[in-house]
Formats: sequence, C-alpha cells, structure tokens
Amino acid sequence: MSCARDVSYQAAPDVPRPPQHFMVRTGFDHKEGEPPDRQVAIDYFGIIFHGHTVMHVDSLAHFFWDGKMYNGFPMTDVSTDEGAKRNNVLAGSAGIVTRGVLVDAPYLRGTELVERGDGVGMDDIEKAEAQCGFKVEKGDVLLMRTGQLGQREKTGGLDVGKAGSAGPKPEILPFMHEREIAVMGSDTGNDVAPTGYAKFTNPVHQVGIVGMGLWILDNAWLDTLADECRKRGRWEFAISINPLRIPNATGSPVNPIAIF
Repeated sequence: MSCARDVSYQAAPDVPRPPQHFMVRTGFDHKEGEPPDRQVAIDYFGIIFHGHTVMHVDSLAHFFWDGKMYNGFPMTDVSTDEGAKRNNVLAGSAGIVTRGVLVDAPYLRGTELVERGDGVGMDDIEKAEAQCGFKVEKGDVLLMRTGQLGQREKTGGLDVGKAGSAGPKPEILPFMHEREIAVMGSDTGNDVAPTGYAKFTNPVHQVGIVGMGLWILDNAWLDTLADECRKRGRWEFAISINPLRIPNATGSPVNPIAIF
C-alpha cells in the first residue's frame, strides 16, 4: 500500500507555494485530419516539495550547521546555479528496500492523535516494542504516526508557525543513532513546533541530517498503513522508497510502498 497522499494543487496556510500542474497538449488540441499518432496529451508538473504536505525524502544536502553539511563539506557546495554538488539525492537513486516498522503513537496512547506541540518520544517507541512484537534494528525504516496529516484532511491546513506541529521528539535521536536505522519518517514535517529550543529551529533535521547522516521522510501518509497494521496485528513490513533521479537535488518526492 502507498504511504503517500495525493498531491494537491490548492494553496493553504501550510502550502504558500502549491504544486503546479497544467496541460501542454489536450484533447482540444487535435486538428481534423491530423494522423492518429499525433493525438496526444502532455502535462507540465512543477513542485516545491520541501514543506508540510508533500511526501518527500530529504537528502543529506538539505540542512547545514555552522556553515557545514554532513561529513564537514561546506554549505557552499549547494549553490543557485549548480544545486547540491555533494550529499544530493542521487545517493538514493538505486532505491531503498528494507524492513519498515510503525510506531502508531495515537493507538498506543488510546487517543485520536498526538496534539500539535507534542511529539513521539521514547515512551512511545518503548511501548511499541513491548506491545507490537518488533524491535527497531539496524537498517530499518522507522515510521512514527501522529495522526496530524489525517486530521488535516478533515479540518484543512494550518499555519505551522502559529498553530505548531506534532512530530518526533529530539530525545529519540540518540536511540536512532544507537540502533543504526536507515531512514526515519512521520506524518508531519518531522519537527515538533514550537521546538522548545532557543538555538534549534528544526532539531531533528539539524542534528539528524547534519550530525548523523540520517535520511528523513516528511509528510508520509500513515493512516491507511496503521489501519492495516491493526487489522493484521503486525507492525513490521517490507518497504520500498524510490527517489527520482534528479541530479544535484536536495531531496525528491517519493511514493513509499509498504508490503506485507
């Protein structure tokens, strides 16, 4: 099953620059007498995928700290004219196929969702390992559901800067480093807001990407996956994540597929 939602072209408080789609050729462009092989529809699609709604993967060129990116490369290796010359998304161009595990925090807490400003922490992960029959292991894709993206489908988008956001808590970063997970993700932008830190605007990204070399999935659609996990009583599955082969890009839209 897909772990991504349909792309929306509508602007919203959390989508100030929405994806663009328009037709270059349509059924109305066909001219009488034109050969059948010229009857064609052609699309244009443009997208700013970094943000709070589009499912995407962040490469290690997406965030910097003190002028450096992961492995100490200068942040100037990402430029306007060339893009990301290092740590770009082509490192994942062969695809990521591994085991995925889901920490369904609302299910474990007996609630509908993790409220904005709260986050998925070590208590949730430890409870998931104890109750759901898995242990987070080296090479896993660790997915954490808050229910926030599902709630957005019902209530509409909110300005994250004002309304806040749920997400993984920074306290889980040492755990993910110790367990050597391959990718982490959630149904949010993957940072609790407000962060509670004066210095860190996006602690999970800033520490995870720059300090740990952690690939991050933002805005995963996890409600359908959670329903299937509950129905099966099984919270582990195979997962396939395939970034587009976009040279020098700092990430890519993806459509992760979970397979039971």
